[in-house]
Amino acid sequence: MNRGGAWAGVVGQPEVVAVLSAAAEAAASIVAGGTPAPGAMTHAWLFTGPPGSGRSVAARAFAAALQCTTTDDRPGCGTCAGCHTALAGTHSDVRVVAPEGLSISVGDMRALVQVSARRPTTGRWQVVIIADADRLTEGAANALLKAVEEPPARTVFLLCAPSSHPDDVSVTIRSRCRVVSLGTPRPAAIASALEDEGVAPDVASWAASVCGGNVGRARRLATEGTARERRESVLRIPLALKRPADVFTCADQLVSAAEGDALTATEGRDVAEREALETAMGAGGTGKGTAAATRGAKGALKDLEKRQKSRATRTQRDSLDQALVDLAAFYRDVLVTATGAEATLNHPDRAGDVRTAASSWTPESTLRRLEAVLGCRTALERNVKPRIAVEAMLTHLQRG
Repeated sequence: MNRGGAWAGVVGQPEVVAVLSAAAEAAASIVAGGTPAPGAMTHAWLFTGPPGSGRSVAARAFAAALQCTTTDDRPGCGTCAGCHTALAGTHSDVRVVAPEGLSISVGDMRALVQVSARRPTTGRWQVVIIADADRLTEGAANALLKAVEEPPARTVFLLCAPSSHPDDVSVTIRSRCRVVSLGTPRPAAIASALEDEGVAPDVASWAASVCGGNVGRARRLATEGTARERRESVLRIPLALKRPADVFTCADQLVSAAEGDALTATEGRDVAEREALETAMGAGGTGKGTAAATRGAKGALKDLEKRQKSRATRTQRDSLDQALVDLAAFYRDVLVTATGAEATLNHPDRAGDVRTAASSWTPESTLRRLEAVLGCRTALERNVKPRIAVEAMLTHLQRG
């Protein structure tokens, strides 16, 4: 069980909470002038684990514990000003870097490194959280490496990545970090967390059983009707591919839904960002120099549009990837059922469709379908156009 307080959001990771709590206690001792045991606290951490395991949540909880001002022996009360602002994302000495596009640029990282070199202003530590550290460009990784190699005395870097494989995070950075490995939370732990948030027990149990261990996905399925409808439409595809023409119908559904998700997530923000930039650059003004400022804004607007396009592309890919994960899990369930393996289904609420597919397809054709889904994920990672990759995958799924 979690200790509560700042750690309440870290679901199903008791060992991780214990490690981070001990480190936060050592950090508090350092601030107080003590000398904790060597290695109890370090300046760089790498949080790894499968998608939805709570890497960023654990990093933010740790940041809150580091900034905790309670006099208790266990930092991370969750109620003091340090904890509250760190968890809310408003603490002046806790900075979060997350790629809005497909990568974190060297410019963004250099600016962050400069800020991280300062002493804390109001908190106990200068904490830098880098979400999706696997998306650092080579230049950004090199800029971060210099800061990690020679860190300021009161600065802590918290990197989050889906794995600790050298292809994801450079081995030089990884070797200078203490690795914290998060596992996939158990359904019971996820259901309990959802119930604590006010979700009905039956809904919480269902969402926990079909989310694949992804806490955020479970929360969306439990509380958002559109998320449930999206999942249902995806899981109808395997048995709906009866004719070649169905390939294009299903491709339209998948790609259009992903584009719709991206539009919903970014449209309002894009407009607000553009209006704010135009205002800052003198749009609507009448004073001297306004015309020159407006002309100079064209370059800034072009850069903004480029960032917004990259952000929309990432959102679309993430949405489409979630659909592919659901499809892959369906074909996995078909293989489990066809072979009589005693394993829990990823989609227990679709057991009827799974049995129908298992009785209609050979295990070999099911495996080919699964490989086609995984191949589509790889193609999208290599920047193949979504519609082309999806239509190719669905053609293989229809033929078997």
